[in-house]
Amino acid sequence: MKIMAFNGSPRKRWNTAMLLEAVLEGAAEAGAQTELVHLYGLDYKGCTSCFECKKLGGKSYGRCAMQDELRPVLERAAGADGLVAGSPVYFGAETGECRSFLERLLFPYLTYTPGYATLFPRKIPTALVYTMNIPEHALEKWGYTVFMERMRGVMERTLGACELLLSADTLQFDDYEKYLCTVFDAQAKAKRREEVFPQDLERARALGRRMAGG
Repeated sequence: MKIMAFNGSPRKRWNTAMLLEAVLEGAAEAGAQTELVHLYGLDYKGCTSCFECKKLGGKSYGRCAMQDELRPVLERAAGADGLVAGSPVYFGAETGECRSFLERLLFPYLTYTPGYATLFPRKIPTALVYTMNIPEHALEKWGYTVFMERMRGVMERTLGACELLLSADTLQFDDYEKYLCTVFDAQAKAKRREEVFPQDLERARALGRRMAGG
């Protein structure tokens, strides 16, 4: 079994990446092979609406026709036994790179048929990991629950059962005094990082173990 994770954050060693690494640690503990892909390290674009993936009898039917650095990643993803994408929340949505990846990953399998049936040949466990600065109680107020559930539903319909893992009120900087950032309480952020984020990491490891279990 192989579980792949995709880091949609530009930071390779911070909140989102750490959670994805924890997911893969849990999966490895359960016997899975793992791979972490940092999307910001690849040269690619989002869907260009060429519709080659929808052309009946076409050579790219059911798969993305674009030729770039994301193509071999998508080919590996097609053969994986579990997929997890992670992203910080920027302006109430995934990062641009993560959104472009999700378009390229999911759209080729979607069919314009009643119920939008999928061409993906099997069901695999999937997950979405989101990190954000706002606290849990503000998620609904700012509409975060809507876009997250919408993407979760697309993942589930296209690939297989999808879990959400949310890490809220995250630490942004090592030293808040270096930045114009007076809206946040730096001491409270540091305290939450010390006390709550380790719990988020453990939840991520548990998620990885579940995914490795199918």
